[in-house]
Order: sequence, then structure tokens, then C-alpha cells
Amino acid sequence: MPALKICDTITDLFNFLTEEYGKTTDKDLLRTKVDGKYTGIGYEQFKNETNLLAFGLASLGIEKNDKVAIIAENGPEWVYSDMAILSLAAVDVPIYPSLTAASVEFILNNSESKVIIVSNRLQLMKVLKVKDKCKHLKFIIVMNENDFDTSVKDLYTFKQVQDKGRGYRDEHPALLEERRKQVKGNDLCTIIYTSGTTGEPKGVMLTHHNIMSNVNTALETFPITKDDVFLSFLPLCHIFERMAGYYTAFASGSTICYAESIEKVATNLIEAKPTIMTTVPRLFERIYSKILRNVEKQSEKKQKIFFWSVEIGKQYAEAKKTGKTSFGLRAKHKIADKLVLSKIREKTGGNLRFFISGGAALPREMGEFFEALGIKILEGYGLTESSPVLAANRFDDYKFGTVGKPFPDVEIKIAPDGEILARGPNIMLGYFKNRKETEATLKDGWLHTGDIGVFDADGFLVITDRKKHLFKTSAGKYIAPTPIENTFLASKYIDQFVLIGDRKMFLSALIVPDFEAVKEYADSHNIPYTDEKELAKNDEIYKLLEKDMTQFQKKLANYERVRKFVLLDRPFTIDSGEITPSMKIKRKVVEERYGNLIEEMYRKFSN
Repeated sequence: MPALKICDTITDLFNFLTEEYGKTTDKDLLRTKVDGKYTGIGYEQFKNETNLLAFGLASLGIEKNDKVAIIAENGPEWVYSDMAILSLAAVDVPIYPSLTAASVEFILNNSESKVIIVSNRLQLMKVLKVKDKCKHLKFIIVMNENDFDTSVKDLYTFKQVQDKGRGYRDEHPALLEERRKQVKGNDLCTIIYTSGTTGEPKGVMLTHHNIMSNVNTALETFPITKDDVFLSFLPLCHIFERMAGYYTAFASGSTICYAESIEKVATNLIEAKPTIMTTVPRLFERIYSKILRNVEKQSEKKQKIFFWSVEIGKQYAEAKKTGKTSFGLRAKHKIADKLVLSKIREKTGGNLRFFISGGAALPREMGEFFEALGIKILEGYGLTESSPVLAANRFDDYKFGTVGKPFPDVEIKIAPDGEILARGPNIMLGYFKNRKETEATLKDGWLHTGDIGVFDADGFLVITDRKKHLFKTSAGKYIAPTPIENTFLASKYIDQFVLIGDRKMFLSALIVPDFEAVKEYADSHNIPYTDEKELAKNDEIYKLLEKDMTQFQKKLANYERVRKFVLLDRPFTIDSGEITPSMKIKRKVVEERYGNLIEEMYRKFSN
């Protein structure tokens, strides 16, 4: 469905929602948890909260093109902050709440941010730790009033800034209207720092038109309407959630519910009853593992019913695509749905029409499994540098194992070396204060994505791997690690998996077990342990993983098979510097940190 109104800037979208559309409806724009219950926020409240904050920021001296940073979890205050900053023709700089104080310091200095809005004491302490080293930073605003510290100079609460805004509005009543009129489509809207698996973060400069062109095309591509309800849990500082789960929802007139946290998503799904959700494959992997663990606890008869139902679901889904569902298959599907499939769908709230998945590759088997349950996953592909979507599967034109077809206004071609190149209205201006990286990424009008891919015979784009991740074994075989890693991540006993093999004689792996599943196995087989370290070193657990991996090895070519692995006793984390805030493995960091273990694997195998 097209946008309610085609807007070229986010401030145009704000004006339309608050001055036109919002006055024709009494539905909620946002919903958030208050005292344990979802509470609605209407268009008028959204307008008032945003405008007061904008006037308050103006009173602190924020001018056109000034940079204002936000480091906060998802919630209405994030949206008020974003819209208030943009309403002043200023530029916002979203920061991952999971970043360290050192990373926050780099971003504040590189972006030249004058103000930072933080959510709570944890984020406030990060900023205070580096404040004296941030030469451009003048003020800090904390959303949670309970975390206000009177001893800190130039610190305000969110409400205090809004109170300042009331007075400033009385003195300058036309200021906001004038500033919003100044905003043009080609103006810089936001600087988003990519976490990057190597080197310092790069500030991606996106204009209002970059983002809104992607929003408008998304609404042409996906059947999203004003009756839809989104559940938002991916970080709003990431362009995928910001574009797809926020601006696109707004432009369609949908309602957004905020999840309390990633841990509460399962509960919030049932409470919010969303119809659409933007997410990453990791969520599906967790749901899938949980379903299988629950099935294993059932009687043999119930297990047979479950797997029969899923198989019928797959057959039914495949038959529907051809438009040829036999009477017998429809009858079987009706039984399977009643016994199993509908009960699982109820765990998502019962109203879900489809998921939009991005950020990482969705294993084909995962898409097929959820489709069998009656839950459609539409996988897309893009980068922060492209605002972000370049290609996506459609609701009625999709193929698992691919990222779909290019967006209507995006042109994609494959370079001679296999790299995916793209151009269109959504491609960034460049990297902030980084001409060298900009020139290396934007060449001859094309964005060099760094991803390797091909188009299949039906025009669907298939991502093979990251260009810099490809490696060659000592036998001369080129290896794309991501598809192999995704194959093994389908195991219920594996949480994280890193393939090793660059210039080695064979492939090995570092594996973080799914300790919840492994503990259940150990308990049921009387395997003694006191902690996760003991489990990771236990020979029986190693043999369990080895046996489980055998079924996945069959899908791989001989040279792609993993011949040795090590079980780690703790996961790769953002805090340890082993993964990025967008959950991508920093391979060089991991290989250096576990270098001794890796070499030991090859020594043992060659002896």
C-alpha cells in the first residue's frame, strides 16, 4: 500500500501526521508499558511532547545543522528526541546503548555533537566519564528523572528541557514552523556510526530524501496499512528499525508498540498482538530452538504428531504457491493446524501477518519451517549506507535462501569479482569527515557494498558472503564462511559458530554451545557438572555436538566440512569486543583472542 502521503523529509511526515492525519483518527500512534500495562499515546500528545522538547533544545542554543546525539533504549522519548532534533533543522547522531564509554567519546568528538540525550544512569555515567574529553559537548539531558544528579554541571532532565521549551515558545512562537520550512530533502538528516568489524566506526551521512525514498518504496513493496500494529524491539539507533519499524510505520498510519526488552519479546508478542514485526534471524533461531526443546519433552506420540503437522504445513505452503491444493491435503492441513500449528502461532499474539527480516542471512530451513507454521518471513538486504534496503522478498513473490528482488527505485549489478554494487536515491552522501573511505566505497556513482552475490534465474538476489570474509585454504579452495556457519547454527545445541580455515589445510570451528539445551541434555543423561566451564570441557558433550553436526555436514561439499572444533565456555559479546552492536562477529578479534586454541586444534590433528 502506498504511503498516506508522499513526503520528502521527515519533518514533512511529522507535519502531515500531527496537522492532518492525526486530526482524523483517535487511534494510538504509540503504545508503551506503564505500570505493567500497554498504554496508548495519541497524535496530539506526540505533537506536544515533541514540540516542547524542540523549543527546549532551541533554548539551549541548537541551531540548523548542529549535531545532537541520542543514546537510549527504544521508547516514546527516543521518537520525541529524534523528531525534535530534526524539527530544528539539526542533525541527530544515534548511539548504541551497548557501546563503551570510549566508543561514545569517539562518536561525540567525531560528530561534533553539542548535546547528548541519555536514557538512564548507566548511559549518563558513560558520558560523564568522557565529558571533559568531548570539546564540542555542552549539555547532557537525562530521560529518567530519578537519575538526575544536581552536582553535575550542565545536566538537565528531559522534563526540565521541555519546561524551558514552554517559556521559549512564548518568546519565539514561530521558530519551529520556520525551522521546519528550512528542511529540504537533500539536507543531512542523521549521522549513523557503523559498528564495523574492523577499525574505527565510520559516520554514515544520510539525508532526509535518502531515508524517505526508502520509506515510500517500502510502502509500495509491502502490504502495510493503517490497521497494522508493529512491535518494536530492534535498536532504533540502527537504520533498519528506524526506517522500517518507525518511519514506515508512521507513514502508513500504523501503531507502534515498544517491547520492554529482548528478554520480554515473547511476553510482549502475546500482549501487543502485532500484525507486523521487523526482526533479525537470531530471534527465529531462538524460537525454533525453544519449540524443539519443548517437543522433545513430550511423549513419542506427541512428537510424531508435531513433526507430521510441520511436514503437512510445508506441503500445504508449497502447494498454495502453485494454486493446486488437493482436497486431501486441505483436510490434513486443517487437522495439523488445529492440533499444532495454530497453537504455536498463538505464541506470537495470533494476529501476525508477516515478519520482515534483515541484518543477517536467514537460513532457508528457518524460512520454510516458519512458513509451515503459517508465519511468513520476508527477508530483505541492505546496508546503513543505503538507508538501508536495497532488495527484499515480496509478500506474494518470495524465495527462501534469497534476499528477494531489488527495490523499484534501486539499481543493482554484480561486479566482475562478484561484489554487489548499487545506486539509487537511498544511497548515502558519504562518511562524515572521512574522504578516503568515502572514495573507496562510492565509485563512479555506485555504492560498493563489500558483499558478494549473484542473481538467480528468476531475478532473486543471493548473498554469498562478505568480500573481506572470503578466504582460501592451503589446498587452494575458496571458502565463503557465512553460509557454512548458518548451516550449523540450525543445531539446537549451537548458539554461536565461527569458522576457521584461512591458509589452513582444513576447516575448524570455535563453537559456543546453547548452554540451556546442553544442560537439559546433561541433566537427562546424568552427566555431572558444576558450571558451564565443566560442560564445555566434557567429552560426552563434545561427542554430542560432533554427532549432531554430522547431519549438517552432509549438506556440505567435502572441503567445506568442519573436521575439528573447540567448545568455548562463554559467548562472544559486545562488551568483550568480539561482536559489533549489530551482532556481527569481529573475526580478526576472535581469531587473535583464541589464537592458541586454534593452533592447538591443528597441532592435535596433524600429530
